[in-house]
Amino acid sequence: MRLAPVPALPEIQLYTTHPGSGLRRLVDPEDDGDTDDGRPEPQPPYWAYAWAGGAVLARYILDHPKIVAGRRVLDLGAGSGLVAIAAAKAGAREVIAAEIDRNGVAAIGLNAAANGVEIALVDKDVTTGPPPAVDLVLAGDVFYGREVALRVIPFLDRCLAAGIEVLVGDPRRSDLPLHRLRLLAEHQVPDFGDARGTATKPSGVFSFETECR
Repeated sequence: MRLAPVPALPEIQLYTTHPGSGLRRLVDPEDDGDTDDGRPEPQPPYWAYAWAGGAVLARYILDHPKIVAGRRVLDLGAGSGLVAIAAAKAGAREVIAAEIDRNGVAAIGLNAAANGVEIALVDKDVTTGPPPAVDLVLAGDVFYGREVALRVIPFLDRCLAAGIEVLVGDPRRSDLPLHRLRLLAEHQVPDFGDARGTATKPSGVFSFETECR
């Protein structure tokens, strides 16, 4: 992995993938060579990239540090730790990164150290339990599939009921519950797999709102 600035977020550096990373071995550990039988290449682990929702949330936080300053913050589904790092840099009192992938947990620790910030790690699925003891939940790219969305929404509702603010970052994927969201800002940022940042898409920062009955 190479330590490099994040496209659209030069304030933050992450360990990112490159052709010689060999990350495919984490997906297919018994096959270290190139495939020649027509099988598709395994996708590199998601935590090796900055996703659009996380990138737009991180950009919004760095541009508006008062959102997190002095507050306890949870980065839900933290991936590389990009959003958590932005919150820590912007002055959050405490930052917790929740990530269930053990390689992602390792990546968050390395990325946090590379950026000179401290982040507490939780390596379990927090969506199955009660709301965390935080003031703000940052949820970047957590609506990438229907099953995941159906699990995440009740958790975010429990957070709202406990008085916890929720901000969502997403490039308007198909399972995003737009009827529950209020747009706060929009930026052009690269998405998953575009390490060079040459192809950007409009991505939004939203406030997750209580459902009207």
